[in-house]
Amino acid sequence: MDNTSISDLVERLGSEEDAVRKMAVFKLQGSIGDPSFADIFIAEGGLAKLRYLTLHATGNTLAYSLASFARLLEVDKGWEFADEELVERVVELIVTHPLVNILRGAMSILVSIVSHPYTGGRSSQQGLFGFRALKPAIAVYPQFLEMLVSRLSSADHALCANALQLINSLMRDAVTNEAEGQWPKFIQKLQDLGVIRAVYVLMQGTALQDHAHPLIEFQSLTKFLLRKWRDVPLDMEKPEHRRTLKGIYLASNPDKSNDSGTEKSGSETRPSKRRSSGKWRRLGFESESPEKEFEDVGFLGMMDLADYVKSHQDEFQKLLLEQSTKPTAQRCPIARASLAVTLILYEHFEVDQCDIEDTKSYMVLESSSNLDELFKPLLLHWTRLHVAGLHAFFRLWKATGATVEDFEKIVELARILIESVVGGAHRTKDIQDVEEDLAEFEYARLRNLQMELLELTYEGAWGQHLRQMREELHHEALQFVKEQRIRCLLQGAWFPNEHMSKAEIGTTARVTSHKYIQLSHNRRYLHFGDFDSISDKTPELDSLPERVDLSIVSSVVSNVSAASDGSSSSTIKTVPHPQSSTKITIHGYSQPAAAASHSIASEWLDGLLMLLNQEPITSESNKLIDLIANYGLKIRLLNVRFDDAAFAGEAPRVPSREGLDDDYYYDVFGGS
Repeated sequence: MDNTSISDLVERLGSEEDAVRKMAVFKLQGSIGDPSFADIFIAEGGLAKLRYLTLHATGNTLAYSLASFARLLEVDKGWEFADEELVERVVELIVTHPLVNILRGAMSILVSIVSHPYTGGRSSQQGLFGFRALKPAIAVYPQFLEMLVSRLSSADHALCANALQLINSLMRDAVTNEAEGQWPKFIQKLQDLGVIRAVYVLMQGTALQDHAHPLIEFQSLTKFLLRKWRDVPLDMEKPEHRRTLKGIYLASNPDKSNDSGTEKSGSETRPSKRRSSGKWRRLGFESESPEKEFEDVGFLGMMDLADYVKSHQDEFQKLLLEQSTKPTAQRCPIARASLAVTLILYEHFEVDQCDIEDTKSYMVLESSSNLDELFKPLLLHWTRLHVAGLHAFFRLWKATGATVEDFEKIVELARILIESVVGGAHRTKDIQDVEEDLAEFEYARLRNLQMELLELTYEGAWGQHLRQMREELHHEALQFVKEQRIRCLLQGAWFPNEHMSKAEIGTTARVTSHKYIQLSHNRRYLHFGDFDSISDKTPELDSLPERVDLSIVSSVVSNVSAASDGSSSSTIKTVPHPQSSTKITIHGYSQPAAAASHSIASEWLDGLLMLLNQEPITSESNKLIDLIANYGLKIRLLNVRFDDAAFAGEAPRVPSREGLDDDYYYDVFGGS
């Protein structure tokens, strides 16, 4: 558009006819985002006319004016006209106006004003940027924040995104520029108005793509707030910190605890020294200087503990009374557990990495349509997750019969539980379902997860040694099972014979019903004999008329396989060299009344194979070997000690070779 056209457009903005003004400002909103156009527009005197329309127009003319002014600010132009009167007008529209197209433009203007940096010049002198630029107008329209949060549930996705973008700008500016005691109050006010729940619903919704950018920014701001609270050290010189810690102590109802704080002497009651000397340890702190124990979690840990105590005061008092009846070593340290859960959540959500991760997230947003992995709605319910994690900690403490010395072990179990349940939750999974999963997760399953993670940790750190240890343990388990199976053969067993008709075996053949088989003590011969029925008295080895010399057995064949899961019958055949006609067929049946079962058939088949130095083939034997080897591995891993940080995936410290020559060794997996 040439200068003549811009001059004509500016002139028509000042027309007395509304239709002319509306058409002019409609065209303006499509061009004003070009910085060169904006410069000429301002030079032609168009800014004053646009401001007038923004203050006084109605309907679509107002909507187009707001959109034009917002785009002008986005290209960093027109700040000299973004004065207090304009801000108040825009705030008034957000509070009172129902039309979506007007609300969008109004919110966009405020986003630019709140986000405008300190650049010097007139705007900075007037303070017309940041949250403080809105404060005079909000004083006139105090329902502004409530209305803004309510827009998050609008059916119009663009309006919803604009509202959240404005909330993000207000939060970021407040945390960055407000005084230390002011920004927490503002954040708390937003939370009281329901912003967390509203954003949580958006983050779990189906219109994620439309809200993606402001949602990821809100998630980043949540991490930023958590990190900021954690970075505030506990300082007993600060009244707020003293009040919070005192509130936790008073919520414990110390006067009704076993350490009641009074001692009776005759008819007199005097203050007890016990309460003053152990009042913080009673709550689960490690010492009587609790402020030192907040070093890792800062004021965030204090807030989490205070929130739990406040919302679950009866439970807190009951727990303390229960713990007071137990020996000191068996008491669950409630305060330490709370701080530990805070740190677990902090590390799980990688709060310290928010700046780096945010940049990556924005890049992914531009190139990916699958947003499920980017958003962590559960992060928004930090307090509920903390309480649920703390309850899980108490349950694990009780289930394991833990003592104070086991504290770090329970912390690790709680970490694995949270990683599994919270980390494994889909974007659309509700917080209530996550709370229930944390409460109902089976301890045995958790222990299996712990061993798998431990094994993976050692695999990465000591892969070669671990593989060697597995091979050794498998060999040991194989030898153990071999001996067990052979002892079954030494003990002997009854087996039902195969029933054949006389036509099949000849008229002179004798049909018998059972066979007794037993391995000789020197393990060289397999003795057997046929009987009409099972005798209550085990036949003597010398009374068995038949035997097979195992040194001449060439193979053992069977219909049992390693994949067998307990079929109705199993047949075992030992086939000697051709010069011998001896053959034994053993049947195993699963019926309760039968003399043999599938398990016995498995024992005998693998026993014969292993006696002949062959590998076992049945699933029962192989499962037993794996079970023994795995238990051996777990026991050895649990006996190995290195830095607990290995649980978090860090490699153990490599032993130093300083002062060593080639003539040395160290036993990695040796146990006491």
